[in-house]
Amino acid sequence: MYSGKLVFAQLMEHLPLHTFRRCVARYPGNYPALSFSHLDQYLCMVFAQLTYRESLRDIETCLRAHSAKLYHLGIRGGIARSTLADANEKRNWRIHQDFALSLISIARRLYAQESFGLELKNTVYALDSSTIDLCLALFPWARFRKTKSAVKLHTLLDLRGSIPTFIHISDGKLGDVNILDQLAFEAGSFYVMDRGYIDFARLYILHQAQAFFVTRAKSNLQYRRVYSHPIDKTTGLRCDQTIQLTGIHPSEDYPIHLRRVKFYDVKHDKLLVFLTNNFDLPALTIAELYRCRWQVELFFKWIKQHLRIKAFFGTSENAVKSQIWIAISTYVLVAIVKKRIKSDASLYTILQILSLTLFEKTPLIHLLANTEPIPEKSGMANQLNLFTEISGR
Repeated sequence: MYSGKLVFAQLMEHLPLHTFRRCVARYPGNYPALSFSHLDQYLCMVFAQLTYRESLRDIETCLRAHSAKLYHLGIRGGIARSTLADANEKRNWRIHQDFALSLISIARRLYAQESFGLELKNTVYALDSSTIDLCLALFPWARFRKTKSAVKLHTLLDLRGSIPTFIHISDGKLGDVNILDQLAFEAGSFYVMDRGYIDFARLYILHQAQAFFVTRAKSNLQYRRVYSHPIDKTTGLRCDQTIQLTGIHPSEDYPIHLRRVKFYDVKHDKLLVFLTNNFDLPALTIAELYRCRWQVELFFKWIKQHLRIKAFFGTSENAVKSQIWIAISTYVLVAIVKKRIKSDASLYTILQILSLTLFEKTPLIHLLANTEPIPEKSGMANQLNLFTEISGR
C-alpha cells in the first residue's frame, strides 16, 4: 500500500488554513477551544458530509473506531458527541459562512473558462430557492406555517462550473423576490430567474446596474407591442417583440422598453414567454439561457441528496446554519480538488469514491484517475452530472 498521507488528509491539504484561522479570529466566542479546536469541529463535520453520517452518535462511533488515525486526519482533539454538539451550538456559524465564501472565490477562478453550453463571454447566473421542511417542535425559530417549520436556501449559481456564488439562509416565510435587494448586480452579467422574482421596480434597478435579466412572463402581463422582429418559426420561436408595459404600477416601475420572446418547446409541448432587457442576443439564445436555469434546481436536488443538509445534527439556528455552510464548503472543496487534479469523473463519482477510501493512502491523483462512472441511484438519472458538460438536450 502507498505509504503517503491518508486520502482525507490529502483532500484537506487543498484548504487554505490561513484563511480559516482568519475566519475564526473574526468571530471570537467564549466556547473553549483548547481541547477541541474550531478546526477539529470543521474536520469532523466535513468527514460526516463525505461519509454520509446519520447523526452525532454515528460520527463519534465511526471516528473512535479509527482513533489511531485521527492525528493523521488532522483532528487533534478528543471526539465526543456532546463536545461536537456544543461546538455546533455555540460557535458562530458565520465562521463557516466566511470560509465557504473564500472557497467559492477560489473555485470561481478555477472554473472561469468552463463551458456551460452556450457560447457567451458574459457571466451567467441562475437564481432560485429551495425549502427544507423541519419539525415545528424541534425548530421553533424557523416557524413557517401553523404545523411546521422550514429553512429556505436562496442561491445564485454561476453556471460556469455550477458554483454557488451567493447563498442566503432564511426561514421559510421570506419571499423569493426580496433576495433581489441583497444582490450586488454585475454590469454585463445575465441573471436568469423564474417569474417568482418579477418585481419591475427591482428589475429596473438591475437594468440601471447595466446587468441583464431573463425571466418567464406572467400570464396577466399588461403591455403594448412596439415592434415585432423577424423570426424563423422552424426553430420554435413564435415571436420576438419590443414591448412597453401598460399596467399602472409596472409602467411606472419599469418605464422603458422590454423584449418579449415567445418559444414553443416541442419536447414538452409547452409555449413559453420570456421577458428580458437584452436586445442584442438572438431570440433563440434568450430561450436557451432560460433553459439553463434548471441547473440551479438540479443543484438543490443533488446537494440535498448527496450531502447532509436534509437531516440536521442540531436543532438551533446556529447549528443548522453551521451544517449547511459546511456542506456547501465540502461541495466546493471537492470541486476545487477535481479541477486541480484534472479529474474527468463527475462529482457524484468522486464523492462515492471518497466515502469509501478516506482512510486509505492512495494518492488522490491516482485514486480519481480513469474512474468508471458510477450510476446514480433511482431518480437521479436526469439530474446534474456536475462539472461535466451540461449542455445536452
